[in-house]
Amino acid sequence: MFRPLLFILIITGFLSSFLNLTASTAFAQQIYKPTNESLSKHEVPEWFKDAKLGIFIHWGVYSVPGWAPLTGEQNKVVAERGWEYWFQHNPYAEWYYNSMKLEGSDTYKYHRATYGKNFTYDDFIPTFNAAITRWNPSQWAKLFSQVGARYVVLTTKHHDGFLLWPSKTTNQSGRVAARDIVGELTQAVRKQGMRMGLYYSGGIDWSKQDTTVTDFNTLVAAIIQDKAYAEYANAHWRELIDRYQPSILWNDLGYPVGQANEIMAYFYNHVPNGVVNDRFDLNGKFGLHFDFSTPEYSQLKQIEPKKWESTRGLGYSFGYNQNDTDLNMISVDELVDSFVDIVSKNGNLLLNIGPNADGSISKLQTERLLGLGKWLDVNGEAIFGSRYWIRSEDVSTQGIRVRYTTNKGNLYAVLLDTLKSQMLTIPGLILPKNAKITMLGVKGKLEWQQRGQNLFVTLPDMSAVKKSPAYTLKISQIPLS
Repeated sequence: MFRPLLFILIITGFLSSFLNLTASTAFAQQIYKPTNESLSKHEVPEWFKDAKLGIFIHWGVYSVPGWAPLTGEQNKVVAERGWEYWFQHNPYAEWYYNSMKLEGSDTYKYHRATYGKNFTYDDFIPTFNAAITRWNPSQWAKLFSQVGARYVVLTTKHHDGFLLWPSKTTNQSGRVAARDIVGELTQAVRKQGMRMGLYYSGGIDWSKQDTTVTDFNTLVAAIIQDKAYAEYANAHWRELIDRYQPSILWNDLGYPVGQANEIMAYFYNHVPNGVVNDRFDLNGKFGLHFDFSTPEYSQLKQIEPKKWESTRGLGYSFGYNQNDTDLNMISVDELVDSFVDIVSKNGNLLLNIGPNADGSISKLQTERLLGLGKWLDVNGEAIFGSRYWIRSEDVSTQGIRVRYTTNKGNLYAVLLDTLKSQMLTIPGLILPKNAKITMLGVKGKLEWQQRGQNLFVTLPDMSAVKKSPAYTLKISQIPLS
């Protein structure tokens, strides 16, 4: 007599044994030791090179006040005014705890006027824990998938020390979310076919060492180095790895000296296809291993052969900021242009959202996410799975900025500016004689001519082409120059 349940159990057991054997074989191929020499043998997996777009999420107690001044993008403000000015007028709403303590700062004045001088940061915790009961992780995951993201990175613990998962290693202040936010989002993200990454503030934890940061020197001094904290942070990372098996370790602001290699080796030995960012080592001071670098609000001038990831908010903050308007947030056109430029130079974009305390995402942020997703629906083949070419950019004689990617034997030339003419001339681009050119989203082949070193392309009648932040030419063969 055929017993379906027994059959299923037998097959399940066989598959489980097979997968365990496969995993054991994979681990046997490379066991990582906590040394730079051993860790440097880890190669960046193809999935991360293919992914191109991730969603960063800053969500925590700071989302309750959700306030910061609109100072500007970090790299520009620091270059022009310095670190002391930056922290006094910190536009990162997720730094609310530090900013509210800086006497005379914008946030200090706002906090006292709004909540009073006796209202502490911890007084926001009950409000946050009440608000998150309304959060729906599946809605987030569906939105991120609709945008085209291939991975998601969540802040599990920011600098305030508040935990977004029910850790077995907690601090005595009770800074723990009332839901397993990490676990619930991880499940929802994977259900949508994306990978999950976890952020952890490894260097700074104000619940353990309450150092007020006023400039770059005090920022470095705030990185905790005592043994008890090292054990605490190590226990957290191991717990996050064991429980959630993240594909990305996204550490921030350094780590206790001598401890990072232990965590990276532990991670690679449990998740061989995982990747680690460069922020276990603040400013590369100790020469620690990393898989990819993470410049903030930055684009590069040329191709960087080692994998990198640009990270930025849609506005000037990572955490939710109630002061955001259309004027200070990146437009869809600017976002597409920046993204394409990053990809052309071997980068990924980790694009941040800052949800409200209840998990809702503002209309301003949603509009930009969906705008990027709409562009990718047409032009995604030039992005996902692509690689950089021998050069990243050109400018046509008509003044159109061009960015290049390659994918599956094709060269993609993304035109970043408004096309005002049907004639496009790209100096120094020489195509094979039998190459074919099309425009993504438009039917039919485009006529082209090679005149010496210059490529002449006759574009479609743009009045009949749907308006787009950027247009992509697909060239059927990759030129040698």
